[in-house]
Amino acid sequence: MTPLDHPILDRPIWHALSTLQRSVSVGTERARRFHPDIGPLAATIDDEPESLADLADLIVSAGGLGLMQAIASPVPPGCREEIRAPAVQMVLESPDRLVAEAAIAAAGIEPLGDADAGDMLALATATAPGPFAARTHTLGRFWGARNEGRLMAMAGERMRLPGLTEVSGVCSHPDVRGRGLAAILCSRVARDVLARGDRPFLHAFASNTGAIALYERLGFTLRREMTFVLLRPA
Repeated sequence: MTPLDHPILDRPIWHALSTLQRSVSVGTERARRFHPDIGPLAATIDDEPESLADLADLIVSAGGLGLMQAIASPVPPGCREEIRAPAVQMVLESPDRLVAEAAIAAAGIEPLGDADAGDMLALATATAPGPFAARTHTLGRFWGARNEGRLMAMAGERMRLPGLTEVSGVCSHPDVRGRGLAAILCSRVARDVLARGDRPFLHAFASNTGAIALYERLGFTLRREMTFVLLRPA
């Protein structure tokens, strides 16, 4: 079975939080979410009433959580839908199209860690690449590009499923867009994932056609359409 056919990618958040990232999540055997300081993503094992009731408890206690999955996400009792947006899920099928190692090395990017957490959160807040919190960077390896000490672009890893790792947090400050940093950083992260023996995948809002075109140039292939839903207490 190839990643394009793999059913666990239909509910990637659930299969991350119930397996390799269970230790950084909270919830029940039917509904889980990342720890609050890691991010507001959540998922259920299925759409049965018991699972939706457990999800509703998490949403009420958090004040709001986001879901990303292939199957339309029902609204749990006691909750309301604030955002429902189409998205796409892409899997790396042609790694030979990634930016070459030599070009990545020449770009002067650097690994990011705890000492960079404030800068990473500030950049994510300014550019809105998707849900990002104070400790999102602890989910995997992140890389960044600085200009005169200021973090201007970054990319890293978020969800981890058996054999699969999500490339996420890809963002660039408007002052450096068009310089190829997103392609370089995304390629660096994807090459790290491949070196571990995992297959890279990622998500983008369907409206973000520029990002989707970039990912296609780097060898990512559309796997299927997804739906992002932000749910809050009613």
